[in-house]
Amino acid sequence: MRDHDIRHFILGQWREGALGRTRPVLDPATGQGIGQVACAEKSDLDEAVAAAQIGFEHWRHMTPIARAGIMHRAAALLRERAEFISTLMTREQGKPLTEAKAETAAAADIIDWFADEGLRIYGRLVPSRHNLAIRQMVIKDPVGPVVAFTPWNFPINQVVRKVSAALAAGCSVLVKGPEETPASPAALIRAFADAGLPAGVLGLVYGDPAEISGYLIPHPVIRKITFTGSTAVGKHLAALAGQHMKRTTMELGGHAPVIVCDDADLDLAVRTSVQNKFRNAGQVCISPTRFLVHRRVVDDFAAEMARQASQLRVGAGMAPDTQMGPLANVRRQQAMAELTRDAVTRGARLLTGGDRLGEQGNFWLPTVLADVPGDARAFNEEPFGPLALIQSFDDLQDAITEANRLPYGLAGYAFTRSLRNADLLTRHVEVGMLWINMGAQASAEMPFGGIKESGYGTEGGPEAMDAYLNTRAVSILNA
Repeated sequence: MRDHDIRHFILGQWREGALGRTRPVLDPATGQGIGQVACAEKSDLDEAVAAAQIGFEHWRHMTPIARAGIMHRAAALLRERAEFISTLMTREQGKPLTEAKAETAAAADIIDWFADEGLRIYGRLVPSRHNLAIRQMVIKDPVGPVVAFTPWNFPINQVVRKVSAALAAGCSVLVKGPEETPASPAALIRAFADAGLPAGVLGLVYGDPAEISGYLIPHPVIRKITFTGSTAVGKHLAALAGQHMKRTTMELGGHAPVIVCDDADLDLAVRTSVQNKFRNAGQVCISPTRFLVHRRVVDDFAAEMARQASQLRVGAGMAPDTQMGPLANVRRQQAMAELTRDAVTRGARLLTGGDRLGEQGNFWLPTVLADVPGDARAFNEEPFGPLALIQSFDDLQDAITEANRLPYGLAGYAFTRSLRNADLLTRHVEVGMLWINMGAQASAEMPFGGIKESGYGTEGGPEAMDAYLNTRAVSILNA
Protein backbone atom coordinates (compact mmCIF):
# COMPACT_ATOMS: atom_id res chain seq x y z
CA MET A 1 0.00 0.00 0.00
CA ARG A 2 1.28 3.48 -0.90
CA ASP A 3 1.85 6.07 1.83
CA HIS A 4 -1.09 8.12 0.55
CA ASP A 5 -3.55 5.21 0.38
CA ILE A 6 -5.53 6.00 3.50
CA ARG A 7 -8.26 4.05 5.29
CA HIS A 8 -10.63 4.73 8.17
CA PHE A 9 -9.59 4.06 11.77
CA ILE A 10 -12.46 2.51 13.74
CA LEU A 11 -12.23 0.73 17.12
CA GLY A 12 -8.47 0.46 16.84
CA GLN A 13 -8.46 -1.00 13.31
CA TRP A 14 -7.49 0.49 9.94
CA ARG A 15 -10.11 -0.56 7.42
CA GLU A 16 -11.74 0.18 4.09
CA GLY A 17 -15.26 1.56 3.81
CA ALA A 18 -18.10 -0.95 3.68
CA LEU A 19 -18.49 -0.62 -0.10
CA GLY A 20 -14.81 -0.08 -0.87
CA ARG A 21 -15.40 3.35 -2.39
CA THR A 22 -12.39 5.71 -2.65
CA ARG A 23 -11.48 9.09 -4.06
CA PRO A 24 -8.09 10.13 -5.46
CA VAL A 25 -5.46 12.11 -3.60
CA LEU A 26 -3.60 14.56 -5.86
CA ASP A 27 -0.20 16.21 -5.60
CA PRO A 28 -0.95 19.95 -5.99
CA ALA A 29 2.53 20.56 -7.41
CA THR A 30 1.92 18.22 -10.36
CA GLY A 31 -1.80 17.52 -10.47
CA GLN A 32 -0.96 13.81 -10.53
CA GLY A 33 -2.58 11.15 -8.37
CA ILE A 34 -0.48 9.91 -5.46
CA GLY A 35 -3.00 7.79 -3.57
CA GLN A 36 -6.57 6.96 -2.66
CA VAL A 37 -8.63 7.76 0.43
CA ALA A 38 -11.50 5.60 1.66
CA CYS A 39 -15.08 6.93 1.67
CA ALA A 40 -17.37 6.05 4.58
CA GLU A 41 -20.87 4.63 4.27
CA LYS A 42 -23.62 5.02 6.85
CA SER A 43 -22.76 1.60 8.28
CA ASP A 44 -19.14 2.73 8.77
CA LEU A 45 -20.34 5.80 10.61
CA ASP A 46 -22.58 3.69 12.83
CA GLU A 47 -19.62 1.53 13.80
CA ALA A 48 -17.40 4.59 14.32
CA VAL A 49 -19.94 6.21 16.66
CA ALA A 50 -20.42 2.97 18.58
CA ALA A 51 -16.65 2.74 18.93
CA ALA A 52 -16.49 6.32 20.24
CA GLN A 53 -19.05 5.45 22.92
CA ILE A 54 -17.03 2.39 23.96
CA GLY A 55 -13.84 4.44 24.01
CA PHE A 56 -15.45 7.19 26.04
CA GLU A 57 -16.63 4.82 28.78
CA HIS A 58 -13.06 3.53 29.11
CA TRP A 59 -11.21 6.83 28.76
CA ARG A 60 -13.38 8.88 31.11
CA HIS A 61 -12.68 6.49 34.00
CA MET A 62 -8.89 6.59 33.57
CA THR A 63 -7.01 8.92 35.89
CA PRO A 64 -5.81 12.21 34.42
CA ILE A 65 -2.20 11.18 35.01
CA ALA A 66 -2.72 7.96 33.06
CA ARG A 67 -4.32 9.85 30.18
CA ALA A 68 -1.49 12.36 30.22
CA GLY A 69 1.10 9.58 30.03
CA ILE A 70 -0.41 8.21 26.81
CA MET A 71 -0.62 11.69 25.32
CA HIS A 72 3.03 12.40 26.14
CA ARG A 73 4.04 9.13 24.47
CA ALA A 74 2.05 10.15 21.38
CA ALA A 75 3.91 13.48 21.27
CA ALA A 76 7.23 11.66 21.51
CA LEU A 77 6.29 9.34 18.63
CA LEU A 78 5.23 12.33 16.55
CA ARG A 79 8.67 13.87 17.04
CA GLU A 80 10.39 10.60 16.12
CA ARG A 81 8.36 10.36 12.91
CA ALA A 82 8.43 14.07 12.06
CA GLU A 83 10.54 13.75 8.90
CA PHE A 84 8.27 11.11 7.38
CA ILE A 85 5.04 12.84 8.42
CA SER A 86 6.23 16.22 7.12
CA THR A 87 7.01 14.67 3.75
CA LEU A 88 3.49 13.22 3.60
CA MET A 89 2.04 16.65 4.34
CA THR A 90 4.08 18.47 1.71
CA ARG A 91 3.28 15.90 -0.98
CA GLU A 92 -0.49 16.11 -0.42
CA GLN A 93 -0.92 19.76 0.64
CA GLY A 94 1.87 21.54 -1.22
CA LYS A 95 3.39 23.71 1.52
CA PRO A 96 7.22 23.91 1.68
CA LEU A 97 8.81 21.10 3.66
CA THR A 98 10.18 23.57 6.22
CA GLU A 99 6.60 24.71 6.99
CA ALA A 100 5.40 21.11 7.23
CA LYS A 101 8.20 20.30 9.68
CA ALA A 102 7.30 23.33 11.80
CA GLU A 103 3.64 22.28 11.84
CA THR A 104 4.53 18.74 12.94
CA ALA A 105 6.86 19.96 15.67
CA ALA A 106 4.23 22.39 16.94
CA ALA A 107 1.67 19.57 17.03
CA ALA A 108 3.84 17.58 19.43
CA ASP A 109 4.15 20.64 21.68
CA ILE A 110 0.36 21.10 21.63
CA ILE A 111 -0.20 17.50 22.72
CA ASP A 112 2.27 17.87 25.58
CA TRP A 113 0.71 21.13 26.77
CA PHE A 114 -2.85 19.82 26.82
CA ALA A 115 -1.72 16.58 28.46
CA ASP A 116 -0.42 18.64 31.37
CA GLU A 117 -3.43 20.96 31.34
CA GLY A 118 -5.66 17.93 31.80
CA LEU A 119 -4.11 17.48 35.23
CA ARG A 120 -5.52 20.86 36.25
CA ILE A 121 -9.23 20.28 35.69
CA TYR A 122 -10.47 21.28 39.11
CA GLY A 123 -13.87 21.61 40.69
CA ARG A 124 -14.38 23.56 43.90
CA LEU A 125 -16.11 23.52 47.27
CA VAL A 126 -18.53 26.35 48.01
CA PRO A 127 -19.57 27.07 51.62
CA SER A 128 -23.34 26.95 52.08
CA ARG A 129 -25.07 30.16 53.13
CA HIS A 130 -27.83 28.16 54.84
CA ASN A 131 -26.30 25.25 56.74
CA LEU A 132 -22.67 24.29 57.33
CA ALA A 133 -23.74 20.65 57.26
CA ILE A 134 -24.39 21.05 53.53
CA ARG A 135 -21.39 20.37 51.34
CA GLN A 136 -21.71 22.19 48.01
CA MET A 137 -19.48 21.02 45.17
CA VAL A 138 -18.84 22.18 41.61
CA ILE A 139 -17.80 19.21 39.51
CA LYS A 140 -16.16 19.17 36.06
CA ASP A 141 -16.53 16.06 33.94
CA PRO A 142 -16.18 15.26 30.22
CA VAL A 143 -19.09 16.14 27.97
CA GLY A 144 -18.95 12.88 25.99
CA PRO A 145 -17.99 11.69 22.48
CA VAL A 146 -16.89 14.53 20.18
CA VAL A 147 -16.95 14.80 16.40
CA ALA A 148 -14.26 17.04 14.86
CA PHE A 149 -14.44 18.37 11.32
CA THR A 150 -11.02 19.47 10.07
CA PRO A 151 -9.73 21.32 6.97
CA TRP A 152 -6.97 20.67 4.44
CA ASN A 153 -4.82 23.78 4.87
CA PHE A 154 -3.21 22.64 8.14
CA PRO A 155 -3.83 18.88 8.07
CA ILE A 156 -2.18 18.17 11.42
CA ASN A 157 -2.49 21.47 13.28
CA GLN A 158 -6.25 21.68 12.98
CA VAL A 159 -6.71 18.06 14.07
CA VAL A 160 -4.29 18.11 16.96
CA ARG A 161 -5.79 21.19 18.64
CA LYS A 162 -9.24 19.59 18.74
CA VAL A 163 -8.06 16.10 19.66
CA SER A 164 -5.64 17.19 22.37
CA ALA A 165 -8.13 19.37 24.25
CA ALA A 166 -10.85 16.73 24.01
CA LEU A 167 -8.63 13.85 25.15
CA ALA A 168 -7.19 15.89 28.01
CA ALA A 169 -10.75 16.56 29.20
CA GLY A 170 -11.59 12.85 29.11
CA CYS A 171 -13.65 12.79 25.90
CA SER A 172 -13.42 10.38 22.99
CA VAL A 173 -13.08 11.92 19.52
CA LEU A 174 -14.21 10.93 16.04
CA VAL A 175 -12.32 12.96 13.43
CA LYS A 176 -13.77 13.64 9.99
CA GLY A 177 -10.49 14.25 8.21
CA PRO A 178 -9.83 16.29 5.04
CA GLU A 179 -10.07 14.15 1.89
CA GLU A 180 -7.57 16.35 -0.02
CA THR A 181 -4.87 15.80 2.62
CA PRO A 182 -5.63 12.51 4.41
CA ALA A 183 -2.20 10.98 5.00
CA SER A 184 -0.68 13.35 7.55
CA PRO A 185 -3.70 13.40 9.89
CA ALA A 186 -3.81 9.61 9.64
CA ALA A 187 -0.17 9.56 10.72
CA LEU A 188 -1.07 11.72 13.71
CA ILE A 189 -3.86 9.34 14.71
CA ARG A 190 -1.45 6.40 14.29
CA ALA A 191 0.96 8.02 16.77
CA PHE A 192 -1.82 8.14 19.38
CA ALA A 193 -2.79 4.54 18.67
CA ASP A 194 0.82 3.34 18.90
CA ALA A 195 1.20 5.24 22.18
CA GLY A 196 -1.41 2.95 23.76
CA LEU A 197 -4.65 4.87 23.37
CA PRO A 198 -7.50 2.42 24.09
CA ALA A 199 -9.55 1.29 21.09
CA GLY A 200 -12.43 3.61 20.27
CA VAL A 201 -11.06 6.67 22.07
CA LEU A 202 -9.89 8.17 18.78
CA GLY A 203 -11.44 7.42 15.38
CA LEU A 204 -10.95 8.71 11.85
CA VAL A 205 -13.29 8.69 8.86
CA TYR A 206 -13.33 10.26 5.41
CA GLY A 207 -16.00 10.71 2.78
CA ASP A 208 -18.68 13.12 1.62
CA PRO A 209 -18.57 16.07 4.07
CA ALA A 210 -22.28 16.94 3.80
CA GLU A 211 -23.40 13.34 4.25
CA ILE A 212 -21.09 12.75 7.21
CA SER A 213 -21.96 16.00 9.02
CA GLY A 214 -25.66 15.52 8.35
CA TYR A 215 -25.52 12.09 9.96
CA LEU A 216 -23.07 12.58 12.82
CA ILE A 217 -24.17 15.94 14.23
CA PRO A 218 -27.73 14.83 15.08
CA HIS A 219 -26.57 11.41 16.31
CA PRO A 220 -27.58 11.00 19.98
CA VAL A 221 -24.19 9.58 20.99
CA ILE A 222 -22.32 12.69 19.82
CA ARG A 223 -22.36 15.42 22.46
CA LYS A 224 -19.94 18.03 21.10
CA ILE A 225 -19.06 19.36 17.62
CA THR A 226 -15.91 21.23 16.71
CA PHE A 227 -15.36 22.63 13.21
CA THR A 228 -12.76 24.65 11.34
CA GLY A 229 -13.69 25.98 7.92
CA SER A 230 -15.64 28.62 6.07
CA THR A 231 -18.20 30.86 7.74
CA ALA A 232 -20.95 29.66 5.39
CA VAL A 233 -20.43 26.00 6.25
CA GLY A 234 -19.91 26.81 9.92
CA LYS A 235 -23.27 28.57 10.11
CA HIS A 236 -24.97 25.55 8.57
CA LEU A 237 -23.33 23.09 10.98
CA ALA A 238 -23.97 25.33 13.99
CA ALA A 239 -27.64 25.58 13.06
CA LEU A 240 -27.86 21.80 12.75
CA ALA A 241 -26.13 21.34 16.10
CA GLY A 242 -28.47 23.90 17.68
CA GLN A 243 -31.50 21.87 16.67
CA HIS A 244 -30.16 19.07 18.87
CA MET A 245 -28.72 21.26 21.65
CA LYS A 246 -25.18 20.12 20.90
CA ARG A 247 -22.28 22.15 22.20
CA THR A 248 -20.07 23.61 19.45
CA THR A 249 -16.72 25.27 18.85
CA MET A 250 -16.53 27.13 15.54
CA GLU A 251 -13.26 28.47 14.10
CA LEU A 252 -14.41 30.09 10.87
CA GLY A 253 -13.30 32.42 8.09
CA GLY A 254 -11.27 35.58 8.39
CA HIS A 255 -10.13 38.62 6.42
CA ALA A 256 -7.37 39.93 8.64
CA PRO A 257 -6.64 43.66 8.56
CA VAL A 258 -3.09 44.96 8.94
CA ILE A 259 -2.89 48.56 10.15
CA VAL A 260 0.46 50.24 9.44
CA CYS A 261 0.71 53.59 11.24
CA ASP A 262 2.91 56.44 10.01
CA ASP A 263 5.28 55.91 12.96
CA ALA A 264 5.76 52.20 12.28
CA ASP A 265 9.11 50.51 11.77
CA LEU A 266 8.59 50.11 8.03
CA ASP A 267 11.29 47.49 7.52
CA LEU A 268 9.76 45.34 10.26
CA ALA A 269 6.24 45.86 8.91
CA VAL A 270 7.12 44.84 5.36
CA ARG A 271 9.35 41.90 6.26
CA THR A 272 6.82 40.51 8.74
CA SER A 273 3.90 41.07 6.37
CA VAL A 274 5.58 39.25 3.48
CA GLN A 275 6.52 36.30 5.69
CA ASN A 276 3.00 35.98 7.07
CA LYS A 277 1.02 36.82 3.93
CA PHE A 278 2.64 34.21 1.72
CA ARG A 279 3.02 31.44 4.29
CA ASN A 280 1.20 28.35 3.02
CA ALA A 281 0.48 30.35 -0.16
CA GLY A 282 -1.89 32.55 1.83
CA GLN A 283 -4.17 29.59 2.58
CA VAL A 284 -4.35 30.47 6.25
CA CYS A 285 -7.45 31.59 8.15
CA ILE A 286 -5.41 34.22 10.00
CA SER A 287 -3.46 35.34 6.92
CA PRO A 288 -2.96 39.14 6.78
CA THR A 289 -4.93 40.37 3.80
CA ARG A 290 -6.24 43.98 3.97
CA PHE A 291 -3.17 46.19 4.40
CA LEU A 292 -4.37 49.57 5.67
CA VAL A 293 -1.32 51.83 5.44
CA HIS A 294 -0.99 55.48 6.42
CA ARG A 295 -0.83 57.73 3.39
CA ARG A 296 2.59 59.13 4.42
CA VAL A 297 4.24 55.72 4.10
CA VAL A 298 1.95 53.78 1.76
CA ASP A 299 4.04 54.24 -1.40
CA ASP A 300 7.25 53.06 0.28
CA PHE A 301 5.43 50.17 1.94
CA ALA A 302 3.76 49.01 -1.28
CA ALA A 303 6.92 49.25 -3.38
CA GLU A 304 9.02 47.31 -0.89
CA MET A 305 6.35 44.68 -0.30
CA ALA A 306 6.04 44.13 -4.05
CA ARG A 307 9.82 43.88 -4.39
CA GLN A 308 10.16 41.29 -1.64
CA ALA A 309 7.12 39.32 -2.84
CA SER A 310 8.46 39.18 -6.39
CA GLN A 311 11.69 37.63 -5.11
CA LEU A 312 10.01 34.73 -3.30
CA ARG A 313 10.96 31.38 -4.80
CA VAL A 314 7.77 29.58 -5.83
CA GLY A 315 7.92 25.87 -6.55
CA ALA A 316 7.21 22.35 -5.38
CA GLY A 317 7.21 22.06 -1.61
CA MET A 318 9.80 19.27 -1.64
CA ALA A 319 12.39 21.48 -3.39
CA PRO A 320 14.88 22.70 -0.78
CA ASP A 321 14.86 26.34 -1.94
CA THR A 322 11.06 26.74 -2.21
CA GLN A 323 9.61 29.58 -0.14
CA MET A 324 6.01 29.31 -1.36
CA GLY A 325 4.35 26.18 -2.69
CA PRO A 326 1.33 25.64 -4.91
CA LEU A 327 -2.28 26.30 -4.07
CA ALA A 328 -4.10 23.24 -2.79
CA ASN A 329 -6.36 22.75 -5.81
CA VAL A 330 -7.44 24.16 -9.15
CA ARG A 331 -10.42 25.90 -7.52
CA ARG A 332 -8.11 28.16 -5.52
CA GLN A 333 -6.12 29.02 -8.63
CA GLN A 334 -9.30 30.00 -10.46
CA ALA A 335 -10.43 32.08 -7.48
CA MET A 336 -7.14 34.03 -7.48
CA ALA A 337 -7.56 34.83 -11.18
CA GLU A 338 -11.13 36.04 -10.70
CA LEU A 339 -10.39 38.16 -7.63
CA THR A 340 -7.31 39.76 -9.21
CA ARG A 341 -9.17 40.54 -12.43
CA ASP A 342 -12.07 42.08 -10.50
CA ALA A 343 -9.79 44.30 -8.39
CA VAL A 344 -7.84 45.60 -11.40
CA THR A 345 -11.06 46.23 -13.31
CA ARG A 346 -12.27 48.38 -10.42
CA GLY A 347 -9.10 50.46 -10.36
CA ALA A 348 -6.50 48.59 -8.29
CA ARG A 349 -2.86 48.71 -9.44
CA LEU A 350 -1.13 45.37 -9.92
CA LEU A 351 2.39 45.77 -8.53
CA THR A 352 3.56 42.18 -8.89
CA GLY A 353 2.21 38.71 -9.66
CA GLY A 354 -1.38 38.33 -10.75
CA ASP A 355 -0.93 35.20 -12.84
CA ARG A 356 -0.39 31.48 -12.62
CA LEU A 357 3.13 30.10 -12.80
CA GLY A 358 3.83 27.33 -15.32
CA GLU A 359 1.41 24.93 -16.94
CA GLN A 360 1.69 22.07 -14.43
CA GLY A 361 0.35 22.15 -10.88
CA ASN A 362 -1.62 24.82 -9.03
CA PHE A 363 1.03 27.54 -8.80
CA TRP A 364 0.12 31.21 -8.46
CA LEU A 365 2.59 34.08 -8.23
CA PRO A 366 2.69 36.13 -5.01
CA THR A 367 0.44 39.05 -5.83
CA VAL A 368 0.43 42.60 -4.46
CA LEU A 369 -2.32 45.06 -5.40
CA ALA A 370 -2.27 48.76 -4.42
CA ASP A 371 -5.08 51.33 -4.31
CA VAL A 372 -7.63 48.56 -3.93
CA PRO A 373 -11.13 50.08 -3.76
CA GLY A 374 -13.48 49.10 -0.98
CA ASP A 375 -15.95 47.53 -3.38
CA ALA A 376 -13.46 45.05 -4.87
CA ARG A 377 -14.54 41.46 -4.22
CA ALA A 378 -11.17 40.58 -2.70
CA PHE A 379 -11.58 43.38 -0.16
CA ASN A 380 -14.86 41.87 1.02
CA GLU A 381 -14.57 38.11 0.43
CA GLU A 382 -11.92 35.98 2.14
CA PRO A 383 -9.40 35.42 -0.71
CA PHE A 384 -7.63 32.48 0.96
CA GLY A 385 -4.62 32.77 -1.29
CA PRO A 386 -1.45 34.81 -1.97
CA LEU A 387 -3.15 38.19 -2.52
CA ALA A 388 -1.96 41.25 -0.57
CA LEU A 389 -4.43 44.14 -0.86
CA ILE A 390 -3.22 47.65 0.00
CA GLN A 391 -5.36 50.68 0.78
CA SER A 392 -4.29 53.99 2.34
CA PHE A 393 -5.75 55.92 5.27
CA ASP A 394 -5.24 59.38 6.81
CA ASP A 395 -6.59 58.95 10.33
CA LEU A 396 -6.14 55.92 12.58
CA GLN A 397 -9.82 55.89 13.47
CA ASP A 398 -10.64 55.52 9.76
CA ALA A 399 -8.35 52.49 9.59
CA ILE A 400 -10.02 50.97 12.66
CA THR A 401 -13.44 51.57 11.11
CA GLU A 402 -12.36 49.78 7.93
CA ALA A 403 -10.79 46.96 9.95
CA ASN A 404 -14.13 46.41 11.70
CA ARG A 405 -16.34 46.92 8.64
CA LEU A 406 -16.57 43.27 7.62
CA PRO A 407 -18.45 40.64 9.63
CA TYR A 408 -15.20 38.72 10.13
CA GLY A 409 -13.40 38.99 13.47
CA LEU A 410 -10.72 36.32 13.57
CA ALA A 411 -7.27 37.94 13.49
CA GLY A 412 -5.64 41.33 13.02
CA TYR A 413 -2.18 42.90 12.91
CA ALA A 414 -0.77 46.36 13.47
CA PHE A 415 2.55 48.18 13.40
CA THR A 416 3.24 51.28 15.48
CA ARG A 417 5.85 52.67 17.85
CA SER A 418 3.21 54.55 19.82
CA LEU A 419 1.83 53.13 23.06
CA ARG A 420 -1.23 55.34 22.59
CA ASN A 421 -1.88 53.82 19.17
CA ALA A 422 -1.29 50.32 20.49
CA ASP A 423 -3.82 50.94 23.27
CA LEU A 424 -6.44 52.25 20.82
CA LEU A 425 -5.92 49.26 18.55
CA THR A 426 -6.11 46.83 21.47
CA ARG A 427 -9.40 48.28 22.66
CA HIS A 428 -11.13 48.91 19.35
CA VAL A 429 -10.07 46.39 16.68
CA GLU A 430 -12.76 43.71 16.79
CA VAL A 431 -10.83 40.46 16.44
CA GLY A 432 -10.23 37.40 18.58
CA MET A 433 -6.46 37.61 18.09
CA LEU A 434 -4.37 40.74 17.57
CA TRP A 435 -0.62 40.85 17.00
CA ILE A 436 1.14 44.22 17.21
CA ASN A 437 4.64 44.70 15.77
CA MET A 438 4.93 40.96 15.11
CA GLY A 439 3.61 38.14 13.01
CA ALA A 440 1.17 35.49 14.16
CA GLN A 441 2.35 33.24 16.97
CA ALA A 442 -0.34 30.70 17.77
CA SER A 443 0.96 28.87 20.85
CA ALA A 444 -0.89 26.14 22.73
CA GLU A 445 -1.20 28.21 25.89
CA MET A 446 -2.94 31.19 24.21
CA PRO A 447 -6.57 31.30 23.06
CA PHE A 448 -7.08 30.69 19.34
CA GLY A 449 -10.44 31.70 17.93
CA GLY A 450 -12.56 34.50 16.57
CA ILE A 451 -15.52 36.73 17.31
CA LYS A 452 -18.40 38.02 15.19
CA GLU A 453 -18.95 35.74 12.17
CA SER A 454 -15.51 34.20 12.55
CA GLY A 455 -16.95 31.85 15.12
CA TYR A 456 -16.93 31.28 18.86
CA GLY A 457 -14.98 29.27 21.35
CA THR A 458 -11.24 28.79 21.37
CA GLU A 459 -8.78 26.05 20.52
CA GLY A 460 -5.92 27.22 22.67
CA GLY A 461 -5.20 28.02 26.29
CA PRO A 462 -7.04 26.65 29.31
CA GLU A 463 -10.23 28.18 27.86
CA ALA A 464 -10.16 25.50 25.15
CA MET A 465 -10.91 22.86 27.76
CA ASP A 466 -14.20 24.43 28.84
CA ALA A 467 -16.14 23.34 25.76
CA TYR A 468 -15.30 19.69 26.46
CA LEU A 469 -16.44 19.76 30.08
CA ASN A 470 -19.77 19.71 31.85
CA THR A 471 -20.04 21.91 34.93
CA ARG A 472 -22.35 20.36 37.52
CA ALA A 473 -23.47 21.45 40.96
CA VAL A 474 -23.85 18.83 43.72
CA SER A 475 -25.07 19.59 47.23
CA ILE A 476 -25.00 16.99 50.03
CA LEU A 477 -26.64 17.39 53.42
CA ASN A 478 -24.68 15.53 56.07
CA ALA A 479 -27.76 14.36 57.95
